[in-house]
Amino acid sequence: MYCKMAKDYFNANNVPYEEFNVGTDVEARKEMLELTGQMGVPVITVEGETEPVIGFDKPRLVKALGL
Repeated sequence: MYCKMAKDYFNANNVPYEEFNVGTDVEARKEMLELTGQMGVPVITVEGETEPVIGFDKPRLVKALGL
């Protein structure tokens, strides 16, 4: 559910994104675990930000993306 909300938000605001399926992509799953230490999805990284956004946190995304 949160993945769809994040994708819908990005699409509505013309924010390009790259999607990785951690259910099928073993390397992406390993990278997410190294980055966050957890299996929560979505994990959203924004260029220039040091901390990833876990889940759909609209206020953090608005701030990180400058929207």
